[in-house]
Amino acid sequence: MGLRERKKQATRAALSWAAVRLAVERGFDEVRVEDIAAAVDVSPRTFNNYFSSKAEAIAARQLERARAIADALRARPAGEPLWPSITEAVVERYALGQHDDGPDPRWVAGVRLMMGEPALQGEVLKATAAAATELAAAVGERTGTDARDMYPRLVAGAVLAAAQVCTDQWLHADPPVQMAPLLRAALGQLAAGLPVPR
Repeated sequence: MGLRERKKQATRAALSWAAVRLAVERGFDEVRVEDIAAAVDVSPRTFNNYFSSKAEAIAARQLERARAIADALRARPAGEPLWPSITEAVVERYALGQHDDGPDPRWVAGVRLMMGEPALQGEVLKATAAAATELAAAVGERTGTDARDMYPRLVAGAVLAAAQVCTDQWLHADPPVQMAPLLRAALGQLAAGLPVPR
């Protein structure tokens, strides 16, 4: 990847993170595109070169995380079984920024409010569909199957669904909980064939 492309990716990521941070801090409706652009020291026009709306900028984090999980899965040891590889790749990406003393309650409350926005929910669904394609490609490479086959698509869909359930649990847990144990538990259940609880 050339320098120009790396700079474009860095700007896109910075705009997306600024959109998330401002929406969590102020509330989704209180953030304008101009605010997001100013936080990254670019023009609103530059923002519009990357995203069509603040909701799309926020939802872009979902797709970028899936790409990072796919890359992490590809980097796992070749002889490692699929589900342990997936678990480590997912936990590695979701654990970034998590603190040992638990999540900041103000951040969690802000994310909870932000995720309740209908405009954002639609963008997250679109990002999740693209994320499933990215992850299925990595699963296909890992298993020697075609990414369009049923198996890698089922695995990718199940992993993303588990991550969404864990995110919901994390957002509503009282007292607050860490994300990594939730993910390990959910993916462990998937790896075991999702047995009925006793």
